[in-house]
Amino acid sequence: MNIKTPSKTDAINSVLALNWALHDAMEMDPSVIAFGEEVADPEGGGIIGVTAGLSSKFGERVRSTPISEMGFVGAAVGAAIVGMRPVVEVMLMNFTAVCMDQITNHAAKLRFMSGGQTHVPLVVRMMTGAGFGTGGQHSDFLEAWFCHTPGLKVVAPSNPADAYGLLLSSIFDDDPVIFIEHMPGYWTTGAAPVRGQRIPLGKANVIRSGKDVTLIGYSRSVGDIVSVAGNLAKDGVDAEVIDLRTVHPMDIDTVLSSVAKTGRAVVVHEAVRSFGVGAEISALIHEALWNKLKAPVQRVASKDCPVPFSKVLETAFVYSHDEIELAVRKTLC
Repeated sequence: MNIKTPSKTDAINSVLALNWALHDAMEMDPSVIAFGEEVADPEGGGIIGVTAGLSSKFGERVRSTPISEMGFVGAAVGAAIVGMRPVVEVMLMNFTAVCMDQITNHAAKLRFMSGGQTHVPLVVRMMTGAGFGTGGQHSDFLEAWFCHTPGLKVVAPSNPADAYGLLLSSIFDDDPVIFIEHMPGYWTTGAAPVRGQRIPLGKANVIRSGKDVTLIGYSRSVGDIVSVAGNLAKDGVDAEVIDLRTVHPMDIDTVLSSVAKTGRAVVVHEAVRSFGVGAEISALIHEALWNKLKAPVQRVASKDCPVPFSKVLETAFVYSHDEIELAVRKTLC
């Protein structure tokens, strides 16, 4: 497999960035193992190819499993308890419904229930996102499920360099991490990471400074709010853009610092609106900055229904750039 060190001008996609992160982590630490459906090379190196080449180099440390999320996630929890650092791939985020007991009742709680004596250094990778016509059982953003579970960390990168650095940090974290990969964004290219460089969990990235309004997103929505911020700039609206990177624990200090400066905030996520992460961010901002806000916090999200299969309906399900811009302009009235 290609493990060259890229220059800062190289552009790669997230598939390769994630592959590099797994390769580098396994090379650094023999306790790092990976398994899931079809992840070994004889089965194709994962449905998207994220694990391609790894089993050829690292042998039995990378194993394909039967189609049983309950079984192999449970095995990963057990491996983590006895000192391994498993990275387990659940093919699609919706399929975590099959193994929620292993994730929420075991991985998330064992450190607490053992009085801090048992750590579970486990990463559960999963992909999701609308755009490929994969329908209601394959496309949901379900991050709120996991953010609502104490003991889990939830990471959602928006670009290849972050995917690499955040996955590396997740693998070497001593607590369980839910690592969300945006399926339609796998092949969007971006700056290559610095090999071996980790991005701290729980730290947001201010990727554009501004003074008029704060736009907050993660995963897919980051590219959208950056685009909208560029369009708004043509009309003299100076938007600050925050990429959360880690959804939980959230870097609320960076969010509040930005909104205290701008007085306005719009939160955007692909998950459905009701009871979503946007509602939590809105509540935190209102509680902390009520007397500094110039307008109520706006939330932009997908429609409250299952993800449609029809391309026309699927497009209508996901928020649009126009909806984001309209939400920003509401805060400016």
